[in-house]
Amino acid sequence: MKLTVNGSEHTLDVDIRTSLLDALRDHLALTGTKKGCDHGQCGACTVLVNGRRINSCLTLAVMHEDDEIVTIEGLGMPGDLHPMQESFLKHDGFQCGYCTPGQIISAVGMLGEVKDGWPSHATELLDGGAELTDAEISERMSGNICRCSCYPNIVDAIRDAAAKVES
Repeated sequence: MKLTVNGSEHTLDVDIRTSLLDALRDHLALTGTKKGCDHGQCGACTVLVNGRRINSCLTLAVMHEDDEIVTIEGLGMPGDLHPMQESFLKHDGFQCGYCTPGQIISAVGMLGEVKDGWPSHATELLDGGAELTDAEISERMSGNICRCSCYPNIVDAIRDAAAKVES
């Protein structure tokens, strides 16, 4: 099987029952994507597949052979961080840091959803325009759990990064 992860193609020989999360962590040594609940409830395993955020623990690796997969390792590099990574640092959007990669990847995907006009349950108008209010950000990030309760800082970080990405 071949997977394109962070712009590089990888050939893997894995059991067809291997989750995308396990393929990334155990076979490609991309350990930034975390294994939290392994049931799709916490969001620690969030990755982008073709620009959409998914829980990598809930999908099989073999289902993503022709997809573009982005993990936290593919967003930025030391000295050249992604605006969302910079914003999480600036706003202290993490404490223990375990959920942070999933939070950042999910936030990047959320910005893409807003840009592409995908409404959420909190979006007032369904015409494709969503304003990044606290309620909108909280709703879109509700699949990512932080046990350290950094939510106010995470919301501030997302709002700040969104302003940088839009300009």
